[in-house]
Amino acid sequence: MAEAAENLLKSGEVSAMIRQGFISSPRLSPTSSPPPPATATAVHPSPPRPSVPSPKSPTLFEMITHEDLARRVSSRTHPSGDQKRLRLLERIAAMIAKEGPGDVELSVSSGDGFRVPIAVHRRVLAAGSRFFAEKLAGIGGWPGRPVMVEICDCDDAEVYVEVVGLMYSTDLRRSLAGEDVERVLGLLKVSVDIKFDDAISACLDHLEAIPWSEDEEEKVMSTLSKLRIQQLHESIERVLQRVSVEPSTSANADSIVVNVLHGVLQAKDKKARRDMKALIARLLRGDLNQSDIHYKNLEVPRETLYQLCHKRMDCLMLLLSEAANIVEGQGDRAALMGEVAREADNVQWLVDILIDKRIADEFVSLWANQSGLATCHSKIPCIYRFEISMITAQLCVAIGKGQILVSKDAKVSLLRTWLEALFEDFGWMKRTSRTFNKKMVEDGLSATILTLPMAEQQTILLRWFDCFLNKGDDCPNIQRAFEIWWRRAFIKQYAGEHDHSHLQMVDSDNHI
Repeated sequence: MAEAAENLLKSGEVSAMIRQGFISSPRLSPTSSPPPPATATAVHPSPPRPSVPSPKSPTLFEMITHEDLARRVSSRTHPSGDQKRLRLLERIAAMIAKEGPGDVELSVSSGDGFRVPIAVHRRVLAAGSRFFAEKLAGIGGWPGRPVMVEICDCDDAEVYVEVVGLMYSTDLRRSLAGEDVERVLGLLKVSVDIKFDDAISACLDHLEAIPWSEDEEEKVMSTLSKLRIQQLHESIERVLQRVSVEPSTSANADSIVVNVLHGVLQAKDKKARRDMKALIARLLRGDLNQSDIHYKNLEVPRETLYQLCHKRMDCLMLLLSEAANIVEGQGDRAALMGEVAREADNVQWLVDILIDKRIADEFVSLWANQSGLATCHSKIPCIYRFEISMITAQLCVAIGKGQILVSKDAKVSLLRTWLEALFEDFGWMKRTSRTFNKKMVEDGLSATILTLPMAEQQTILLRWFDCFLNKGDDCPNIQRAFEIWWRRAFIKQYAGEHDHSHLQMVDSDNHI
């Protein structure tokens, strides 16, 4: 029988079976209810040691005691390699030891097998935690023998022990100094579980005071949103004030965005304007963390963006008219054209936003109707005006990629108004702009031309042919478009009438 008992002891099943209520202890009153399951907190007094020698066959109590000691030895002979964890546990043990011998033997274990036994003080537990005060109330002990308390299956036994250590701190906020957000959130969750009110307040104050990274912000919001405790509502709201939007802000979103856009468009410093344009464009695209459940894309009204476009083009018209009327040698045309370049860049930025939001179709017609602007443009040397032709190139690239869908009439009108200027300014665009992509513009222009009716393709491409022969690399190279048009016109010779009857037949079949 002794051998069987020893085998049962080694298997580690004795205390687990008692905790789960499968075996009742002979030292406990038969009328007392069995201890709760292993996953819950078990609180029971430890009976005194027998005063007589143990019989040959060990008692159930001795088996449990020996098993617990064996576990302690095992945990001490296999220390964790994490030096930070060891230092933390040593610091907590030193704090507790200042209070003298403990009268509660607290054992905290996690699901991964990590287990920490510590001797703590009943009065400290009861004073700090309403949970422990309730559990320990009415439970007596024997002189010199501590009450045994076991906390099983914790998410993080180390954090649980640290929270117990905080009960011995005389300055909780100072004790939390230097802790990162994730650690404090862990301490907060345990403090809420055991109703450690002072630690809850200290953790919330700490979270309110320290900076958060974007990842930490998500963790804070997720954790605090799960704390459904009415008493903590005001404290949690205070912590979340840095990310909570006031109703007045949401209501005034449009005016705020318009002011921001105006500020960028009117900025004087080149580098600051360039940096802020990139940032605001990225924010308006909404290409942040769209997997976030709190993510909400800001929709800028179409009318707002087009009002800004109209204002910038009005400014361009005034500046070009003034520049065209300056007599050579009088006035500072270079300074004036610097303003023209800035306004042209502003229009390009707004068009980029329109393209990203798939609402640039109206702008194609708007730009095609700027015949007065195109006339003024033709009166100014290329060196001062080529940035304006960048807008036309930008539209052709977007149309060629299918990012802007407009009618053939809109495309024909666009090219009739601005294509000649694009041909003339191309050399300056290529030489002076660091962001200019020659091949992309040529491909976009080719694709745009090839979407037009054959008669329009012929007119445009024959005009390009003459221009290219005279200017060479200073003219866009759209030979590929010319080749495709040539094959369509003279080699394939698409039979329009025959195919038209085929389309009618298909249409008739659809009606059947």
